[in-house]
This record gives sequence, C-alpha cells and structure tokens, in this order.
Amino acid sequence: MNRLERWEQRTRAPLLALAMVFGAAYALPILVPDADPALITTAHWTERSVWALFAGDYVVRLGLSEQRWEFIRRQPLSLAVVVLPLLEPLRLLRLVSALFLVGQRVRLAAQVRLTTYVVGAVLGLLAFGSVAVLEAERHSPHGNIRTIGDALWWSFTTMTTVGYGDHAPTTGVGRLIAVGLMLSGIALLGVVTANIAAWFLARFQEDEEEGRRLQEVTEEVLRELRELRREVAELGAARAGGARDAAAAPPERAHEQTPG
Repeated sequence: MNRLERWEQRTRAPLLALAMVFGAAYALPILVPDADPALITTAHWTERSVWALFAGDYVVRLGLSEQRWEFIRRQPLSLAVVVLPLLEPLRLLRLVSALFLVGQRVRLAAQVRLTTYVVGAVLGLLAFGSVAVLEAERHSPHGNIRTIGDALWWSFTTMTTVGYGDHAPTTGVGRLIAVGLMLSGIALLGVVTANIAAWFLARFQEDEEEGRRLQEVTEEVLRELRELRREVAELGAARAGGARDAAAAPPERAHEQTPG
C-alpha cells in the first residue's frame, strides 16, 4: 500500500463526516430561512470551510501521487468539482460536487457493496435534490413547491420517473435539477436492475455448474462400474478356464505313467 492509498484509507471516514456537516450547513438556511442571522452566517462559513477541506484533500492526494499529471488526467471531474463551486454563480454545483466526492471516496472502500452505495446515493439525491429545488422554487411567482414536503414528494416522483405533475419546477435552475434527478433515477434504476439480473444469472450458472459436475461424477461412476464388471467377467472367465484345465490334467498324467 503506497502513501496515497494510506491517506485515502485514513481520511475516508473523516471526509464522510465532513460531507454530512456540509449537507447540514447547506440545508439549514434553506429549511429555516427565518433563523437567527448569526446562525445562517455560521452555516455559510461552515459550508465554505468544509469545501476548503475537500479542496485541501485533493491537493494532498495530488502531492502524494507518484505521477501527478497522470493523477490529474485520470481524475478530471475531481478537479472540476473542486474548482467550479468556488465561483459564486455556480454555488449549486457545490451540492452536486459534494455528492460526487462522497460517492467517489465510498467506492474506494472494497467492503462497501453495490447495494449499499445505491441506497446511499438514492437517499442523498432525494435529500439534497429536495433542498436544492426548494431553494430555487420557493420564491418563484408561478411555482408550487413551497415546503420541504412538496419538495420531497416532487423529488421522489421525479427520480422514479412517475411524474404525477401535481408539482413541477418553473425556474431554470429548478428544471436543471429535475433533469439531473431524472437522469440519476434512470441510472440508479438501471444499476439495481442489472445487479438483480446478475444475481439471478449467477445463481443459474451455479445451478448449471452443479448439475454439470453431478453429471460428470455420475458418468465417471458408470464408467468405473462398467470397467469393474468387465474385470470381474474376465476374472471369472480366467478362473473357469483354469478349473477346466485342472480337471483335465490328472487323467493325462495317469495315462503317461501306464506301462506300454
């Protein structure tokens, strides 16, 4: 295990905890807009501080990499999601970037199974998507997503591609979030479907392989039984021939001993 792998292993849990802090700091001003101004300011600074730590983690990983240009070339999205959210007009990308970074680091853990990752991704997208669309649509004159309950319901129906239409975004940012949730829902549904299909296929292959092994064992036993019957038959024939020779031998010897 090299230095980069050791760093990623040691920082995996702290970064996940920081991601949760980041999500709470991002959601607080949206869910509680009438909170104390000092609390909202603290949330904004917490969000920026956590994001600075994310950027610092990328810099450290780059420094620990033995081939830095190769590291940058192979992980362009990691660099983009760290740099782009620093621009205030692209603040929404901080949310998407946080999900990406957390998901990327989780996938590095060999013990985390695909199902766990999919469930975590679904819950994260539902929560963050709801908060983001609520921020975008709450003050829209023609919008009808006014509460977090409306936002959660809309996110769920959008990710599952049901789309009842009782709630729909009216702003450009809200529609952009809707596109992201729809594509994410389709992708995650495809992953789940493929995972289930692969599980059934593996079970069928195991049963088929077990049946093939059983058939081979059965054929081998039959071959051994046929060989054993052949050997028994040859041994019986040899013994029968020897018995006939032994029965015919004494009269011949007696005849040879009789004087002429």
